[in-house]
Amino acid sequence: MTEQTKLVPAARPFLKWAGGKTQLLDEFAKRLPFELRGEEITRYLEPFIGGGAVYFYLNRNFNFEKCSIGDVNQELILSYRVIQNSVQKLIAELEILESDYLSRDERKREEFYYEIRASFNQKLTEIDFKNYNFAWIERTAQIIFLNRTCYNGLFRVNRSGEFNVPSGRYKNPDILDEDNLKDVATLLRRTEISLGDFTRCGEFVDEHTFVYCDPPYRPLNRSSSFTSYSKDGFTDEDQVRLAEFFKELDRRGAKIMLSNSDPKNEDPEDTFFDDLFSEYYIERVPARRRINCDSSRRGDINELIITNYPQKKS
Repeated sequence: MTEQTKLVPAARPFLKWAGGKTQLLDEFAKRLPFELRGEEITRYLEPFIGGGAVYFYLNRNFNFEKCSIGDVNQELILSYRVIQNSVQKLIAELEILESDYLSRDERKREEFYYEIRASFNQKLTEIDFKNYNFAWIERTAQIIFLNRTCYNGLFRVNRSGEFNVPSGRYKNPDILDEDNLKDVATLLRRTEISLGDFTRCGEFVDEHTFVYCDPPYRPLNRSSSFTSYSKDGFTDEDQVRLAEFFKELDRRGAKIMLSNSDPKNEDPEDTFFDDLFSEYYIERVPARRRINCDSSRRGDINELIITNYPQKKS
């Protein structure tokens, strides 16, 4: 392991994220391209960063010269940029929120949660998401606070872009993890962060790049169409665009891995992804459905891992 990698040995996701990939890391690790273990791959791209479980895992185990991450979720990208640029000021803001929250009884904690949520939503129209400013630091502190104290650790917004998850009930929530935030900031120093559609990241890619795509999953059925990590959602047409993007990166010589839900869990005749990626390598791996309002529908299902190289399960 290189000296650069040792700088962030424990960096891990700073947000709990719906659809996070921690549970699938072992399956991904078995299917990483051989070139990643040599010097052929020097760059990493993740255009749907989300909570970043794969990004953090790979950077703990491999030494990239440069990384690029992106997402269409403006609140998420704002948070990564604040940690990259102002981690100490963010820690100070979180210390205040944590102290205030933990000093209250259960009823007062719930009141405080809804006060912060209301403030967060009211300031949405005031935030300049393009130009870095001090308001970003307060907003990131609120995002982390809400994420750590809301029900089930969701990030969900309505069509107006307002955070709408109710309060959770936790005795001692981990609101501020100072050491991890500092580790994340160290890693982000050599990472390019971009806001926007996944196609904006394409210029970064060459034959020395490994790309992991974790788009919003295609709903398995109508009841599972989890409302939305961004206010615009992700349609079947977007999945088709992503398949074309995958093919373009393949033509450039990059190694690519993509994950998604398996429609055959609900309908064995649904070949949506099998058709879209018929030229590539598709495997089905067991995963656990974690977010479903019907507890009887939580359990083991298959997810897809699609690559443009043979999956040797090394």
